Amino acid sequence: MNDINACIFNIQKYSIHDGPGIRTVIFFKGCPLSCLWCSNPESQDKNIQLICDETKCVQCLHCISVCPKSAITSYKNHIKIDSNKCVSCFNCKNSCPQKALSVEGKFMTISEVVKEVMKDEMFYEESNGGVTLSGGEVFMQHEFASELLRSLKEKNIHTAIETTGYTSKDIFSSLIEHIDLLLFDIKHYDREKHLKATNVYNDIIIENLKIAINNEKDIIIRIPVIPTINSSLEDARGFCKLLKSINAKKVNLLPFHQFGQKKYTLLDKPYAFQDTKQLHEEDLLDYQNIFLKNGFDCYF
Repeated sequence: MNDINACIFNIQKYSIHDGPGIRTVIFFKGCPLSCLWCSNPESQDKNIQLICDETKCVQCLHCISVCPKSAITSYKNHIKIDSNKCVSCFNCKNSCPQKALSVEGKFMTISEVVKEVMKDEMFYEESNGGVTLSGGEVFMQHEFASELLRSLKEKNIHTAIETTGYTSKDIFSSLIEHIDLLLFDIKHYDREKHLKATNVYNDIIIENLKIAINNEKDIIIRIPVIPTINSSLEDARGFCKLLKSINAKKVNLLPFHQFGQKKYTLLDKPYAFQDTKQLHEEDLLDYQNIFLKNGFDCYF
């Protein structure tokens, strides 16, 4: 099983925001949600993606001429890359005279990932840290994730998953057996507003959260607080009502930021929050206070 592979787009070391201690975060490609504010838009596509930095591109169109599958076109001086046609030969990237093309994602085996994360075993031991699987959505590559978690537990590594919870109940129940901490994202309490913001309903998400709570897993609810989406005090009350009904305890508020803004330009994707100001902790004190008054352990 060590030879099965998954598409990984980043392995981030020395993270302190995705679980206890110093952690390595493994980012899986592919996500069933299409959140309008996504800070990792490169994670949404399950395929390896070629990206063109148009500040470097001189429109020589050499990439088009060397592509064996006609996956690259030019439209109004913009390079367009069809990831469904691309076979990842990288002829274009390797021969681009301006080095304007880069790759998001690569296939890695379990043994390769384990070897990489175990380089920092000393830091995990000294800080009570470990490894967190994130995305994208881990459950889209659940067979790989399950075997990876087994391998890490055999080495006594603390494991965590950051997830949207959007998968079948059977897959969800099976995978969470192998984790120590569940970082569970809730985007919206209202199913219709959730659909509008993410392109999916939240029904199965809430059902899976109930499963995790009933199995007494260590869970932190993460709420990305997004202007015009779920940032009003009435929204805070809506979240509290939902989370109290299923006996959730811990809530981590994530103020909206613009860290991923440039990625939309590189991916040639529209970005709905282009001109939206970032939120800071001090902007959300009243929002947080509603959770505190409702008995939640709520923090930033």
